[in-house]
Amino acid sequence: METDILEQLKPYFERLDSRMSSCFASHMPFINEITGHILFAGGKKVRPLLTVLSAILCGREEIDEAYDLALVPEYLHAASLLHDDVVDDGKLRRGKPPAYTIWGNKATVLAGDFLYARAIELATRFEDIRIARVTAETVALMSEGEVMQLLHSKNPDFFDEQTYMDIIYRKTAALISMSCKIGALFAGADDTRVNALSNYGLCLGKAFQMIDDLLDYTADTKEFGKAVGADLAEGKLTLPLVYGLSIASPKEKSEIFLILKKDKHSPEELAWIKDLLETKGAFKYTKDKAEELIRIGCNGLDIFGSSETAGILKRLARFVVERRK
Repeated sequence: METDILEQLKPYFERLDSRMSSCFASHMPFINEITGHILFAGGKKVRPLLTVLSAILCGREEIDEAYDLALVPEYLHAASLLHDDVVDDGKLRRGKPPAYTIWGNKATVLAGDFLYARAIELATRFEDIRIARVTAETVALMSEGEVMQLLHSKNPDFFDEQTYMDIIYRKTAALISMSCKIGALFAGADDTRVNALSNYGLCLGKAFQMIDDLLDYTADTKEFGKAVGADLAEGKLTLPLVYGLSIASPKEKSEIFLILKKDKHSPEELAWIKDLLETKGAFKYTKDKAEELIRIGCNGLDIFGSSETAGILKRLARFVVERRK
């Protein structure tokens, strides 16, 4: 199924790559070098694709400008990745060394700032204040999500599932929801359709992050494109761990806390946590939660009928929960 949907979407991806190549450039080659390192390093490009598909679904027949608009979420996403790797001391990004390991923290953060500014500038070109407003609101939410995660890092004592949901809403789901919403706004859709696509994106974004967190425990590093177990080693409290802690015995919970609060963890310690979470059903719980979100989001698309584009969006949602990287 994964191969089928990606092959069907290949023309969209090729057109997105073409627009990105012609639009992203700064007047400073050094900035282009850093931003190009993340923008053209592969990646799924789900966010810009959702903008284009949402515009088509809402009846926009001429979609050249939709591809320009689609660069807004992609630039925001790339900027966040540049910043995240600096904050998290990431070791691998899309199968390559992260930018900060090549150009340093200062240059990488500033290049991320450029992409944020470029995205906001692009969002203002369409003379629809709603597109500019939701873009700015999303940048603020993403920043809040990073701060929330930073404050809770390695502090599992006061971290629960609701806190996790609040963080992934801001860090991931808000941007994916925005990707859909601006496409619908661009197409002139009514509030009912705008809200349906926004909610689809919200559900898709939360499910996407849950599966990403699950893959941190279960994926193959070469397929995943980043180091497996990195979230756990960094003390990030993702859903498998949060659920596992909620049902662990007092002794198991105490041992997990002791490991997480260390500056460095042995492979044996991390493997013990992984095995414990699998035994407790944490991986199945995470997958089931993601599946339920996808069901809710896709059901909301029924107002569009059985159109080809609605079908693509539903298949894309299935791809998100079935992917292995």
